[in-house]
Amino acid sequence: MPTYDYECGACGHEMELFQGINDPVKKKCPECGKLKLKRLFGSGAAIVFKGSGFYQTDYRSEGYKKAAKADKKSGESKSESKSGDSKAKSSSAKSSSSD
Repeated sequence: MPTYDYECGACGHEMELFQGINDPVKKKCPECGKLKLKRLFGSGAAIVFKGSGFYQTDYRSEGYKKAAKADKKSGESKSESKSGDSKAKSSSAKSSSSD
């Protein structure tokens, strides 16, 4: 349940109220009793990270990053050699068929 900020238009009293999302907006000021209470627009609920080291488990380790780079490089060299082989075969086939 979120916390809402309220302010009275008559007396200027400000307060925070912990209420459910579907609860009706309060109208009556607890200080002066007038129906001038308005809910203020705020930043709303925010994510609060508590504890130490939570972020260390959210990101990949350096070892993982290095292995991924090495895997990517080996994948690129394999695809280059395959495309290079097919070019060599097609050019040799053209030269032998023209003889």
